[in-house]
Amino acid sequence: MLHSVICLDGPAASGKSTVARLVAHDLGYVYVDTGAMYRAFTFLTLEAGHDPASRTRLKQLLEKVDFHAEIQNGEITLREGTRDLAPHTRLPEVNAAVSIVSALPELREYLVNLQRKLRLSAPLVMEGRDIGTVVCSDSPFKYFIDACPTVRAERRRKQGEKDNLAARDKIDSSRAAAPLLRAADAVLLDSGENDARALADRIVREVRARQTSAPTVP
Repeated sequence: MLHSVICLDGPAASGKSTVARLVAHDLGYVYVDTGAMYRAFTFLTLEAGHDPASRTRLKQLLEKVDFHAEIQNGEITLREGTRDLAPHTRLPEVNAAVSIVSALPELREYLVNLQRKLRLSAPLVMEGRDIGTVVCSDSPFKYFIDACPTVRAERRRKQGEKDNLAARDKIDSSRAAAPLLRAADAVLLDSGENDARALADRIVREVRARQTSAPTVP
């Protein structure tokens, strides 16, 4: 059985991760950061010394990698074999290359299949770039979280990360495979005008109201 999934999409530093965690906590859903999956593969690509833009090298990596996404304590733990990949997903070199690796269609197909299978395990709050448009386009719960470039840049600065948001946005929104887009039926939320708690409360209210009126939703 496919469980319910709440889709939160948006660009880098839009605040969607904070909102997604709050919503997952309030509803008792599993929080899934799909961006971390792409970051994990970016790290593995760089660790192997591969060109991050090489589709040939990526295919070789996908054929041999022992990659797992496991639900633990209400979140997803990413492992290569027994190695936890979380400590490696926010490295500066990963930040610089993640949009390049994420654009490779073979990786997107691999991870989208994995992400969809997670719906068999538990209700999810899933955040990323293409959740509402590709991964779980059948979900009735779709939100697109954004903020003005100044707000997003300041958040990035406070996080201690120096990646070029404008460059990332361009790559994310112009790639051929699952570009960053707002789904036609997604609710647009401004995280610059509203704090994360207020946005999470709104989403939780709307989800609960819809589930009450449609009790067959798992």
